[in-house]
Amino acid sequence: MYSSAPPRLIAHLDMDAFYASVELLRYPELRGRPVVIGGGRRHQPVRRADGTHDFSLLRDYTGRGVITTSTYEARALGVFSAMGTMKAAQLAPEAVLLPVDFDEYRKYSRLFKAAVREMAPQVEDRGIDEIYIDLTELPGALADGGRAIGQALKDAVKHATGLSCSIGITPNKLLAKLGSELDKPDGLTLLGYDDIPARIWPLAARKVNGIGPKASEKLARLGLHTVGDIAAADPALLVGEFGAHFGAWLHEASHGRDERPVVTHSEPVSISRETTFERDLHAVRDRSTLSGIFTELCVELAGDLARKGYASKTIGIKLRFDDFKSVTRDQTLPAHTLDARTIRRAAGECLKRVDLSRRLRLLGVRAGALAKLSDLVAPQAAAEPLLSAHEPAARYSLPLFDTPDAA
Repeated sequence: MYSSAPPRLIAHLDMDAFYASVELLRYPELRGRPVVIGGGRRHQPVRRADGTHDFSLLRDYTGRGVITTSTYEARALGVFSAMGTMKAAQLAPEAVLLPVDFDEYRKYSRLFKAAVREMAPQVEDRGIDEIYIDLTELPGALADGGRAIGQALKDAVKHATGLSCSIGITPNKLLAKLGSELDKPDGLTLLGYDDIPARIWPLAARKVNGIGPKASEKLARLGLHTVGDIAAADPALLVGEFGAHFGAWLHEASHGRDERPVVTHSEPVSISRETTFERDLHAVRDRSTLSGIFTELCVELAGDLARKGYASKTIGIKLRFDDFKSVTRDQTLPAHTLDARTIRRAAGECLKRVDLSRRLRLLGVRAGALAKLSDLVAPQAAAEPLLSAHEPAARYSLPLFDTPDAA
């Protein structure tokens, strides 16, 4: 019924409520309380003389932000990631609101991944808080289905970071991803193909990574609500409704079949920086504020390129307006660059091609067509000190946010 290939043992490790858990290390007095991550700088805790802190509460929030993540106590009140912060405030007004601190989260991300790689080097990085691990070749791992190595990995992560994680260990990536969610938090879940009917088929279809909201809605209209429903469906129905490729994949996935390898290295397609404003900004009336933010994003993007060892030949922008419509524009450069001034100038040229009459809620800058610095003879880098986000934009002769159609 299933693949005749040699058995594999694949783990998916997912940090538990990662951002929130990192913050609880910093503010242990918040343990057991509902905590939400997604505030701005004004929500930074204020340290008292006795070493305790004054925290912002959701009930006092005003703005247009969204929740980044929340503790399990906040989730019990109905507050989840990607929820509007004002809506979250209605559900959990006494929850603590903390600002996002990506530098701190990246530090702990590096720590837990390094701890894992010391024990199991075949790691596929899937983001700041999750990885796949191929355990197949580790001595003794197959003997107990991965239980001992799974517990050892959890202990190593805990020792390195002070944080808990959940691990699913199964024959493939698809099942491992599902398994890591089954016993959160601090779970260790081992699944074989024989466990699929009892543990996987009762799950909602949308739990399968790859079945998005639109596909889930269409499946529901067909009466297919769970993974088991899809598994029992006629494959011809799935192909007829969803097309040959996706329909066939639905059938395979619902039976827990997945031959994808753990990919230990891949080159990024692009690198970007973006920010969502707490209030909508106008290109003319808020020109100074927008110009400063725009410059800062370009400086940060140039720093990201340098730190990761890449240069870019295509610079783009992303804008989202107050009606939630988004636009992107790109410009190809004559040579690869990681120079902040060049990035800002190119992004400014992209900006001229957009109607800026509506208020903006999001602004982003993207570097594409990447090349490794080691592969380039002479990438364009800064010949003078990097552009500073605090210097006046006018100095660089970039007419941003004051184009003729912006009035």
